[in-house]
Amino acid sequence: MKMDRVKLADFLRRSRERLQPQEAGLAAGPRRRTPGLRREEVAQLAGVSADYVMRLEQARSSQPSVQLLSALARALRLTEDERDHLYLLAGHRPPEGARAGNHVRPGLLYLLDRLGDTPAQLLTDLGDLLAQNPLAEALFGCVCTVEEPDRNVVWRWFTDPFVREPYPAEEHDHLSRLHVADLRAAATHRGYDHPSTSLIERLEAASEEFAALWQRHEVAVRRQSRLRVMHPSVGPIEFDFEMLQTQAADQRLRLFTPPPGSKSVEALELLRVVGPETAHRSHR
Repeated sequence: MKMDRVKLADFLRRSRERLQPQEAGLAAGPRRRTPGLRREEVAQLAGVSADYVMRLEQARSSQPSVQLLSALARALRLTEDERDHLYLLAGHRPPEGARAGNHVRPGLLYLLDRLGDTPAQLLTDLGDLLAQNPLAEALFGCVCTVEEPDRNVVWRWFTDPFVREPYPAEEHDHLSRLHVADLRAAATHRGYDHPSTSLIERLEAASEEFAALWQRHEVAVRRQSRLRVMHPSVGPIEFDFEMLQTQAADQRLRLFTPPPGSKSVEALELLRVVGPETAHRSHR
């Protein structure tokens, strides 16, 4: 990413001028001519030299480090959006947003309920199924639930042969690679924290297939793909799989839409009438 010195200088200067001393925990003092904070005050709050702040505002500085940008963002009391803007102008990727873990915002549950004609699921980046709408439940039956310990789709794929039955056998290897590559991308993004490391270790111990694929070091976020499912009640259904990022850095919304004009549109409408209970009985 390329640093934009001119826009960075302008943004820093205007952010400094907008911030009042009281907002930064400083005394205003008498006879203040500078609007907002002085450069020396920003430097003091950020723990850098006033000369460097001046060079930044004059578009004469070298590229600031992410540590320095973080300090400037705190000193200038930037919002999250303003902080991300600062990072991008300086030629760095913004920090990862907040994580939600297993907490599902009411707005997302409302959205799932309103997607009555589209199977939709909310998962963590590691593959834990947090919520799904009735049509998704009808589509996938009981192959994965939102209850522990069965909620992780990667774990179920590699440890429970029943999960693979609705998918064409010739696509199993490809789907396995997609699961592993997506999990590696998530684990790397997380810095191999305890939840991701624990899941990987469990999978390596439980599945020789997973262990072999993990050694290939393939990485790819699964954003979209074509998916075929053989449903026991309505027959084969083909979907375009789309992954949407939510406000939380560790949650994803998955949508399954049939290609326009295909027989899958009718099959999905029939499935909506059939409902999840019939699907569950068929799986049993």
